[in-house]
Amino acid sequence: MSDRNGPVVGILPAAGRGVRLGEPLPKAFVELDGRTMLDRSVEAMLSSAVIDRVVIVAPPELAATPADRLVGGSFADRVTVVAGGAERADSVRAGLAAASGARFVLVHDAARALTPADLFVRVVDALRAGSDAVIPVLPVVDTIKSVDAGGTVTGTPDRSALRAVQTPQGFDVELLERANRDAADATDDAGLVERLGERITTVVGDPLAFKITTPLDLVLARTVLASGVRTEKEI
Repeated sequence: MSDRNGPVVGILPAAGRGVRLGEPLPKAFVELDGRTMLDRSVEAMLSSAVIDRVVIVAPPELAATPADRLVGGSFADRVTVVAGGAERADSVRAGLAAASGARFVLVHDAARALTPADLFVRVVDALRAGSDAVIPVLPVVDTIKSVDAGGTVTGTPDRSALRAVQTPQGFDVELLERANRDAADATDDAGLVERLGERITTVVGDPLAFKITTPLDLVLARTVLASGVRTEKEI
């Protein structure tokens, strides 16, 4: 596909249960200051003005729920809801199947609910400029150790060459479809593309795009919202 000006579709896998978060609801439906993480993620994606529509991959029992009951009414007409699968890769495949007509897709984790709209813009700009796979990254600030099965340290990688990966991850739609064909489950879509030997480009991530996975993360997210901090920070 040579035309790089075609539609961009966002895919939000939101079928995960989020056991580590310690909440009774599926993770994407946990509220932050009165709004679900899912709703906040959809708003950021569509308010970026670089994503044409969003596919929410929901738990099967919620797949028939009208979009305007899951997200803000002002965005609902640009949202499609489909059923997710048993594994994350199944949900991404379901999202791809519903992303008909897309030139590029951005797969985003709803648990990164405070991701600023500008990060979506950076990823799409890199796709439009010629990249077929783009991921946002941040420098690793902690010292990293590799350990064996018994917990003994086996080495200390040079952290200057390491990056922490975030979402949204953007792809040429045909490339991601190929990467997901008969693929085992993966927590990182770029990892599937990497297995194909394809080039993956990075853009600067954002500290606010942290993943809300544990109760402590939830406290941090709610504190950030209470503080009014919504702008990008210098890396």
